[in-house]
Amino acid sequence: MKILFNNKKDDLLSRLQKQEPAAQKIFYEQNVKRFLSVSKSYVSDIYQAEDCVIKAFCKMFKSIETFRSEGNLEGWARRIVVNECLNFIKSHKTVFYIDDINPAVLEEFHDEITDFDFNAQELLDQLPDAYRMVFNLYVIEGCSHQEISETLDISLAVSKTQLFRAKEKLRKIYFQQQKNLKNEYSEI
Repeated sequence: MKILFNNKKDDLLSRLQKQEPAAQKIFYEQNVKRFLSVSKSYVSDIYQAEDCVIKAFCKMFKSIETFRSEGNLEGWARRIVVNECLNFIKSHKTVFYIDDINPAVLEEFHDEITDFDFNAQELLDQLPDAYRMVFNLYVIEGCSHQEISETLDISLAVSKTQLFRAKEKLRKIYFQQQKNLKNEYSEI
């Protein structure tokens, strides 16, 4: 591929701000896979996740002049992808939050921990949407519970509850997968 911008991010940014299609194509190709992965962590259906990424790129290119160069361009763009996913989820009203925590329902696992490979995205995909959104915002995006409650229009307690439940659910899924793998290996 011909180097158009001598790999200088400032040059790419200035060309993006001039709305140059070649710069937009390069930025898209450099980031689409990563942003699709981000989108997939919020929106479980691959086609809907792709739609969110496409809409996010359109917003990025349309509002690139608002980027103030105070931070990382990719970080700014990632935030647009996350917001687009959250807007999609809110508009489809597919997430329901439950306020109370019932620790008695939580099952403790005392199985031996063994090292097996696992795919974090596959684990996250098994979480209910509400758990996955709060987990992603808190753990991956680094948002506080206050920010999450404002972003998702939920109470602080609901944010904390959803994170707690997401962690418990992930732990259960992980240990169940490990148990299944251990059983498969012992049968061989």
